[in-house]
Amino acid sequence: MAEVLVYVDHVDGAVRKPTLELLTLARRIGEPVAVALGAGAGDTASVLAEHGAVKVLTHDAAEYTDYLVVPKVDALQAAYDAVSPAAVLLPSSAEAKEIAARLAVRIGSGLITDAVDLEAGEQGPVATQSVFAAAFSTKSRVSKGVPVITVKPNSAPVEAAPAAGTAEALSVAFGAGSTGTKVVSRTPRESTGRPELTEAAIVVSGGRGVNGAENFAIIEALADSLGAAVGASRAAVDAGWYPHSNQVGQTGKSVSPQLYIASGISGAIQHRAGMQTSKTIVAVNKDAEAPIFDLVDYGVVGDLFEVVPQLTEEVKNRKG
Repeated sequence: MAEVLVYVDHVDGAVRKPTLELLTLARRIGEPVAVALGAGAGDTASVLAEHGAVKVLTHDAAEYTDYLVVPKVDALQAAYDAVSPAAVLLPSSAEAKEIAARLAVRIGSGLITDAVDLEAGEQGPVATQSVFAAAFSTKSRVSKGVPVITVKPNSAPVEAAPAAGTAEALSVAFGAGSTGTKVVSRTPRESTGRPELTEAAIVVSGGRGVNGAENFAIIEALADSLGAAVGASRAAVDAGWYPHSNQVGQTGKSVSPQLYIASGISGAIQHRAGMQTSKTIVAVNKDAEAPIFDLVDYGVVGDLFEVVPQLTEEVKNRKG
């Protein structure tokens, strides 16, 4: 069976959930070979093996920390040359998509971004994408070279599938361009204790109807009761009620959780483009004619200041 390269997204050896989802998809089209780079890369092997990686290629160097993107492209190209894979899979993060694009140019291959599903085809892997503000789904494949595909988080389940997971050192020669952009400082993002927005299984979002930054405490309380991430519509972000990093929509982040709860959000196309692929959508809005109700699985016509606290209390009661 052909091998499939999987780029590992990890933090000091802690593998992030989208990578484990990629391993599930990779097993549909071949044998996953994981590529882990940077500090803690060697610590990823056991987790990757538990989820189907037959081999784990690792490499650590200061360049991955000190410079942007290009050293990782050099390393992934080295892995590509060593393995001759049937496909290369990466998560659809901002950095990984840049790595994917640069790699595709280097190896002369086609690129597919933001896939939501992947299956084997007679002429190579077939990727499903959600397009035109999630109004349509398309199936496509790369017609030239080895496909390089990025996949949105929450597109596949995390499935245990124990494999050898043999760790091997990857030989990497950095090119002249790898040191072109140096990182001069870093500022840690303040942790809220909540899941990362794009990776969360549950997202609770607030919009214009929240009517003020101080009222987002209601949205946060519901999110915390569910172990969810907090999102916001563009209207709420533009008003300064919540950080732009939490914006869901066409000019914000795209999410695809198992459950999406929209409170006080009208459902403009800009917002729908960022959350329409959610598996189950619940909306709370006092306007029965709000466009969001055309999209939802469950809708509550009511005042969010009454409905959301009651829902939070009920969740807490059921959790004991």
